[in-house]
Amino acid sequence: MDTKITLSFNKEIIDRAKDFADQNNISLSRLTEFLYAQMTSKNYQSLEELPIADWVNMVSEGEVEYKRTSSSRKAMKDEFFDSKK
Repeated sequence: MDTKITLSFNKEIIDRAKDFADQNNISLSRLTEFLYAQMTSKNYQSLEELPIADWVNMVSEGEVEYKRTSSSRKAMKDEFFDSKK
């Protein structure tokens, strides 16, 4: 059963991801689902361990860099929304 979600991404990244999905005859939704399936398929201890890092490098600009500047979930959420103002 499919479930709908709403996500916000940088437009340039989405445009490149859409192009990649089109070139591989897959919808952006299924591509995103594939990435989530990869992330949750094993018990990874950190973001760097995810097998999708090479793929992310292919569709993104520059090296993949994971930043965690806040210690709590609430602080991360507040930081995210503050950056969108």
